[in-house]
Amino acid sequence: MSDNDKPDDLEPVERLESADGEDGAGAKPAGRGQKPPKLKRHIFLRIDSWLDSTLWNAGYDLAETWEEITIFFRRFRVRGLKKLGFEIAGEAMTLGTAGFVVLLALAQPAFEETKKDWRNHDNFAVTFLDRYGNTIGHRGIIHENSVPVDELPDHLVKAVLATEDRRFFEHFGIDFFGLARAMSENAKAGSVVQGGSTLTQQLAKNLFLTNERSIERKIKEAFLSLWLEANLSKKEILSLYLDRAYMGGGTFGAAAAAQFYFGKNITEVTLAEAAMLAGLFKAPAKYAPHVNLPAARARANDVLTNMVQSGLMTEGQVVAARRNPASVIDRDEKEAPDFFLDWAFEEVQRVAARFKDHTLVVRTTIDLGLQQAAEEAVASSLREYGESYNVRQGALVMIENGGAVRAMVGGRDYGESQFNRATKALRQPGSSFKMYTYALAMENGYTPQSVVVDGPISWGNWSPQNYGRSYAGRITLETALAKSINTIPVRLAKEKLGIDAIIQTAKAMGVETPIKKDVTIPLGTSEVTVMDQATAYAVLPAGGYASRRHGIAQIMNYGGDVLYDFERDTPAPERILTEQAARSMNQMMTKIPYIGTARRAAVDGILTGGKTGTTQAYRDAWFVGYTGNYTAAVWFGNDDYTSTNNMTGGSLPAMTFKKLMDYAHQGIDLKPIMGVDAPMPEKDAKLEVASADAADALPPMVRPRSLSGQSTRLIRDLGQKMRSAAPLSLPAGPSAQLKVGPETTGSTGR
Repeated sequence: MSDNDKPDDLEPVERLESADGEDGAGAKPAGRGQKPPKLKRHIFLRIDSWLDSTLWNAGYDLAETWEEITIFFRRFRVRGLKKLGFEIAGEAMTLGTAGFVVLLALAQPAFEETKKDWRNHDNFAVTFLDRYGNTIGHRGIIHENSVPVDELPDHLVKAVLATEDRRFFEHFGIDFFGLARAMSENAKAGSVVQGGSTLTQQLAKNLFLTNERSIERKIKEAFLSLWLEANLSKKEILSLYLDRAYMGGGTFGAAAAAQFYFGKNITEVTLAEAAMLAGLFKAPAKYAPHVNLPAARARANDVLTNMVQSGLMTEGQVVAARRNPASVIDRDEKEAPDFFLDWAFEEVQRVAARFKDHTLVVRTTIDLGLQQAAEEAVASSLREYGESYNVRQGALVMIENGGAVRAMVGGRDYGESQFNRATKALRQPGSSFKMYTYALAMENGYTPQSVVVDGPISWGNWSPQNYGRSYAGRITLETALAKSINTIPVRLAKEKLGIDAIIQTAKAMGVETPIKKDVTIPLGTSEVTVMDQATAYAVLPAGGYASRRHGIAQIMNYGGDVLYDFERDTPAPERILTEQAARSMNQMMTKIPYIGTARRAAVDGILTGGKTGTTQAYRDAWFVGYTGNYTAAVWFGNDDYTSTNNMTGGSLPAMTFKKLMDYAHQGIDLKPIMGVDAPMPEKDAKLEVASADAADALPPMVRPRSLSGQSTRLIRDLGQKMRSAAPLSLPAGPSAQLKVGPETTGSTGR
């Protein structure tokens, strides 16, 4: 290449290199005819130049484009009130998008409920018997087969819609107009006289949720009602509602209620009878005609008025029903143990899911005498002391030592609320949870006489205080448990035992509810159920063995075949606590009703053990106790978690426990508590009895006379010998099961 052929863009570089004196100050520039140094950086310079120009051009083009867009949108610019409207609309879109994301997050728990097989939830047909073989109730499709809406009497459908949801065929699951009307009427009346829930919302609660009063439940209910409207037709929703609602008297569904109250098919009910049935949806226990016929007729008259006001019927069409109100079949007013039956039905579905036959007869463990006594104990406590203590709900579970659930109270009134507080309500157990810490301590070599220090202690940022904000210094574990001192279980957990070990002990003893891992666990801050507490405490009178809590003794088909037998098909109980630990715990627990916080719980003339529990702000009050024969857990509180009026576990729960146990131990063989050989301790007269005088005690209940245990065993042995010598051929059908099983002889008579 000649000098003339060199590219122009290299000339400045040549001059720059010559000027820099790359070869030294005395370097000579290349003369004409000399070849310049070879340059290797010109490629990078080209790239740099290209990038600079490209970026500049892109920025220029972008600015031009933005200017064109701006000029275009200037024609849409608004001012004044229009601008305000656009600003509001823009903010609404932003907030709406954020709200939509929040709604999706809130909807996830609700839609998880729809994954259950809710359509076939009741594909079991179960007849329940008590421990002696007497029929006590039914659950599942055995009530009545579903009747299509098109085949129902027109006046029945109109009565239900006029009373429960007048705009049912107009709304999409949530009726905002109806809600506004209800709020207006309630404001005028100064109380709740109308509800805002639609029929679809009520169905969502019946299918997927409970009656628990909480914001979470209402949110789920709203989303599930929208889901039902999107997936089912209006007729399907109405049909499911009429089939699943509780109608009083242990019946579910309008068809079963028609048979129970009137002895006729649902398609044959008159207008007066239809009005009475429609009136049951609001409060089945209050308006059940077999219990309170005048109230049921008054409610039916209100339903007829609703039909006229809604325009579904005229006054002339309903006047005959007003003048001739419905009459019902005479029924025994004794209510079925519905809370227990609901729980037992869930147990049946779990145990019998592997069986091909789902039409079953189930012998349960419930004792109706003890069940009635338990219901009366809770009801009388709330009736006499509910207002003064500001408490409205209670729950109780009673287990015979050996594992059979003999009584269950899930709330004040099943007709008012079918939510089972004995098995589903999660409440803090307070000091009644300390038992698990002390049991673990006994497992780790401590004894009731081991001395520990009651003094200030901190665990991280938490410093627990005793009830009186004072400290006793050196004290034995027995005294610390009896006086329910808070610092001792915390010290044991922190310095010796550990939180994980306490959680494992509680689970091993029978607590099925997940326990939250937290340093405050030794004082009972993790929620449990009443059933959990009764199950776990029953380990102590069992000598450290698992209590094997159960509500089902046998499951049979209608042909008399025993498909499941608890004693036959259940493994032997496992040892949970060592014998020495169980003995030590019983020795400590039996001091609490006599020298500790549960002096109102001591059963007359019978050695009693147990522990009280009171949570922060007096929201929950517990007593969980046992004798050699029975274990029972008692809870009182409010569904909305409001505080009671300084109610402690040693007050109403302990009194209720004593009333039930005084009744339960009449006329039976008394069993000792394992490990307690000393005579029953006497109450410490120096300690304050806290108003445990006769004026403040609940009246005792008297148990009917029955066969002694020795007589029952003799008759049972004779029956077994007779069956082995000459087997009986039983006819098919549920009535054939009434004389089958080892416990049948308990109700023998002539």
